[in-house]
Amino acid sequence: MSIHRLLLALPVLLALSACGEEAAPVASVSTRPSAPHPATHAPAPRRLPPPSAHVLTLPGLEGVIGVRAEDLTRQFGPPRLDIQEGDARKLQFVGTSCVLDVYLYPSKVGGAPQSTYIDARRAADAREVDRAACVTALRRR
Repeated sequence: MSIHRLLLALPVLLALSACGEEAAPVASVSTRPSAPHPATHAPAPRRLPPPSAHVLTLPGLEGVIGVRAEDLTRQFGPPRLDIQEGDARKLQFVGTSCVLDVYLYPSKVGGAPQSTYIDARRAADAREVDRAACVTALRRR
């Protein structure tokens, strides 16, 4: 057999070999409803109270820690940012010398959220600064 005949016969042989395979059986799907399963009654998940927040206590932060958002706005003016995330809230106050982030969490007895923690940094380069000094600077504006 010459090479030309072999090359011509090759596509025909490949096509015939593909025709000889049997198709896999198709599974039938029943449209009848299945028998009801006995209900398993899992106990409802218990809702735990949120953990109590750790309150920052440092000298010079009196009147800022443990107060509500309205009290902070009276002291520092309207916040530049007011972010709500879950049950936490972050207020950001900005002055020429520093940026103050105040974090508020729900009180233990379910009252209005109160400030429990603050961060302070320089406005120019975001380096950490003394929190009490930033509070004093923002109150003088």
